[in-house]
Amino acid sequence: MKKKKLVMALTAVMASSMLLVACGNDNSSDSDSKSSDTKQTDTKKADAKTDGTMTDGTYKLQEKNFDDKGWKAFMTITVKDNKITESDYNYKDKDGKLKTDDADYEKNMKAKTGVGPQEYIPALNDSLVSKQSATDVEVVTGATHSSDTFINYSNQLIQAAQRADTATIEINNGAKLEDGKYSLEEQNYANNYRVVFNMEVKDGKITTSDYNYVDKDGKLKTDDADYEKNMKAKTGVGPQEYIPTLNKALVDKQNPADVAVVTGATHSSDAFKIYAAQLYNAAQSGNTDMIKVYNKVDSE
Repeated sequence: MKKKKLVMALTAVMASSMLLVACGNDNSSDSDSKSSDTKQTDTKKADAKTDGTMTDGTYKLQEKNFDDKGWKAFMTITVKDNKITESDYNYKDKDGKLKTDDADYEKNMKAKTGVGPQEYIPALNDSLVSKQSATDVEVVTGATHSSDTFINYSNQLIQAAQRADTATIEINNGAKLEDGKYSLEEQNYANNYRVVFNMEVKDGKITTSDYNYVDKDGKLKTDDADYEKNMKAKTGVGPQEYIPTLNKALVDKQNPADVAVVTGATHSSDAFKIYAAQLYNAAQSGNTDMIKVYNKVDSE
């Protein structure tokens, strides 16, 4: 029997936002961990497939606000034949100058963290094209916050490509969370489950995080005794432990990037952090429309 695995089109987005949202020591280079928020459309074009396949085209994302250092991020990916062929992620100031062209910024950040935008920005762009998955992009040491933001934005752009939605995604970065209920659901099942994620904000704070997996009968993974037993025997932890831990951490930390990966549940932790960052962005824009993720599921 074929096993299926979810290839998050981060959606393939822990890495954490994203947010974003960041755990980074890259504070000299970026805004602090308030991070990015998105005004994302949920329009699936008629010619888009529902199996997670990306449609050829150019997909764009931009932050609306300059951070406290005077920068805002933008990102474009190009898709051809269901592959990401180009990734252009960078920051610009009010005059349109790129962060990679700022010699003083490069010098100062590199002296502080050991890496500057001339190194970490090309590394992130190259990694996405090479890995073809946001979740597989490696965090660049010394640029944690920028890496988390990149992973989050990559995830959202891949989702846009899966919907064939070329409308520019706008991130209301730095904005306070707006009260409301925010939700995200995967549309395709992997290993008989798909992610459902609900987050509530009251008085500008995340008060509820309900992340779980459901099967085709609506049964929750946390209620699947066999799954719990088998996973726990293999990794030392099961959904009855790691899912409540992740949900509690988001409410406690108020920042997806600060949620720690649960040992033995790395993939689920990464998925949680990426989706939490996306919901965080939605809350910054006050966009309560359900986010539908046409996640790709591959056969082994």
